[in-house]
Amino acid sequence: MNFVFLSPSFPPNYYHFCANLKKEGVAVLGVGESPLHELRPELRDSLAWYYQVENLHDYGQLAEALRFFTERFGKIDRIDSLNEYWLETEAKLRSEFGIPGVQAEEVAEIRHKSLMKKVFAKTGIPHARGLVAADAAEAHKFISHVKFPVIVKPDDGMGAEHTYRLESPEDVDSFFAGKPDRSFIIEEFIQGDIVTFDGLAGPDGKIIFCTSHVYGEGVMESVLADSHIYYYSHRQIPADVEDAGRKLVKGFRVRERFFHLEFFRRKDGTLCALEVNIRPPGGMTLDMFNYACDIDMYGTWAKMMARGETRLEYERKYHCAHISRKNRLNYRRTHEEILARFGDLVVHNESLPPMLARAMGDYVYIVRSGHASVIKDAVEFIQEQA
Repeated sequence: MNFVFLSPSFPPNYYHFCANLKKEGVAVLGVGESPLHELRPELRDSLAWYYQVENLHDYGQLAEALRFFTERFGKIDRIDSLNEYWLETEAKLRSEFGIPGVQAEEVAEIRHKSLMKKVFAKTGIPHARGLVAADAAEAHKFISHVKFPVIVKPDDGMGAEHTYRLESPEDVDSFFAGKPDRSFIIEEFIQGDIVTFDGLAGPDGKIIFCTSHVYGEGVMESVLADSHIYYYSHRQIPADVEDAGRKLVKGFRVRERFFHLEFFRRKDGTLCALEVNIRPPGGMTLDMFNYACDIDMYGTWAKMMARGETRLEYERKYHCAHISRKNRLNYRRTHEEILARFGDLVVHNESLPPMLARAMGDYVYIVRSGHASVIKDAVEFIQEQA
């Protein structure tokens, strides 16, 4: 099997995917901008070949890389980066080179928030009302029905990039006067906590693994405030979250892919769909899957890709939390005090790359416990400011 992995060095933990593909006998063919000698040794050792390009955004260079691989190794069986940023590029390459997976004509539905809402409606999942507004006049008309505040973000955006909360007609006019030249969707503001349905779907669409996380504060709020964030996994997925999540996995025809589905838990207890991401959740959440269940999701994914294996026995033994800090904030506890208090529960801690730090924090502690109360104690202890 020949597997082309785009941008294999980012995020940093994704080298595990390449290493596990190699274990399964797959020829992993990397394409990236970094020189080969700058790749971490574990990644270099996983690659059958590495094709360096000057610019990953240059489709012609990527197509040339695939032509080279085809000539040297034979037919390309799969291509992926497992990164939302390259979804459209990968889909275009699959369609051009006859590679299975999400195709060019299918990718819009999982990239554009306005199209996601059509699938939400078709599956009967409540969701925030929204409109791709061409100008301020259209926006004002829409807002007259949903009232302020509203959220505005790129229709094809990722994470919380270019996301704003507009509080008044003046905010709307100001936004449209200076907005970037791309389509933006305006959504009604939904108040509630973010809860997710995350996992991996097999080649037939059946779910191999699933879990759920609850956020102390949304990523958008953390980015706008340049603040820290925390979220942790459930040991028992709320029934309504799992029901809605499974419907959306089926509705979006997820195959051979990770998924990260976001919902609001409103004040009245009901769910409201936020958005769908057909890729692994961000930061170190994949590693949190492993720590929460004592499993290896990198290996599980590689076995699925290489052999179509879909069996995975697991138990959600622990709640697992991502608890971050920001360098700009002054915290009461030192790193040493945190490890002294929770050392046996801190399964990992590290600085995050700048590209992830804005949303996920500059430094992260991954903490696990069988009890949610212990997780909440750790959050308070780690994030308490001086």
